[in-house]
Amino acid sequence: MKITRSIHRVAPGALATLLALTSVAACAQAPAGQRAERMQTELRKRFGAADTNVDGQLTRDEASKMPWVSKNFDAIDTTRKGSVTLAEIEAYAMTQRGMRQAGK
Repeated sequence: MKITRSIHRVAPGALATLLALTSVAACAQAPAGQRAERMQTELRKRFGAADTNVDGQLTRDEASKMPWVSKNFDAIDTTRKGSVTLAEIEAYAMTQRGMRQAGK
């Protein structure tokens, strides 16, 4: 009961950040294959939560609920249709990962 009360006192943004960091920390400790799977699961979960009209696409407004997607929205939306799909986000993330690994 005491834990529930303390959660309500935390600012919503701070709680979301804490949960995201906890998820990232858990992913970082897992072996590479498991980490990739967990990250993909987390991405799908966040995409589903952000896709408020459940059309399988995020508008710029919906993407604002996913900071990394929002920040990279124009790069992900290569067709300039004003929305991005989960597949487009995943493809962009893989491209970025490959570029980071090549730069090591």
